[in-house]
Amino acid sequence: MPDTQDKGAPEDLIELGRIVSAYGIKGWVKIVPHSAQAEVLLAAKGWWLKAPVPVLGDAGASSYARAVRVLECRTQGTTVVAQLDLAPDRNGAEALKGHTVWVSRRLFPPSADDEYYWIDLIGCRLFGQHQGQPGLIGEVLEVADNGAHAVLRVGRAALDGQGGLTPLLGTNGRTLEVLVPFVRAHIQAVDIAGKRIESDWPVDF
Repeated sequence: MPDTQDKGAPEDLIELGRIVSAYGIKGWVKIVPHSAQAEVLLAAKGWWLKAPVPVLGDAGASSYARAVRVLECRTQGTTVVAQLDLAPDRNGAEALKGHTVWVSRRLFPPSADDEYYWIDLIGCRLFGQHQGQPGLIGEVLEVADNGAHAVLRVGRAALDGQGGLTPLLGTNGRTLEVLVPFVRAHIQAVDIAGKRIESDWPVDF
């Protein structure tokens, strides 16, 4: 596969899953989505694949991205299975094992009211309550699914006086973290454009 990272790959690619195996004998692949939100994979007619190991070229190591056309795609339990234009048979599908699957953010279907793509929540600042007043808890680092609902993994932080954030560190020198349920009972408002989430979660919890 040639290195096409600098030959038309969008700058807004979002990693959505990983190919874990071939599926059947007709060139289908099985993908494990990175979140429970697999609708983007199902809706997009074109994906970008990145190899699990950087390719060595004239300019050194490069993690290339290759555009592929999605011929068919559907859910299969908790996974997604798809037929791609560059895997005509099982051998071709097996060769794609380990590749990550990326989709341009602009191709995401519009989200419904009060629904959010997890990728858009990452990087938002989470505010909670401290003595009846809003206060910063920190920055969303990851969104996970505990089986019942989404959970925000938040790195604790304080404002640095210039609009930036200063991580709050524990005794081990690592950023303190808190897990906050992303449910209506605790989340009061979400401003994706402003990268701000308001909640009733205790700042000092």
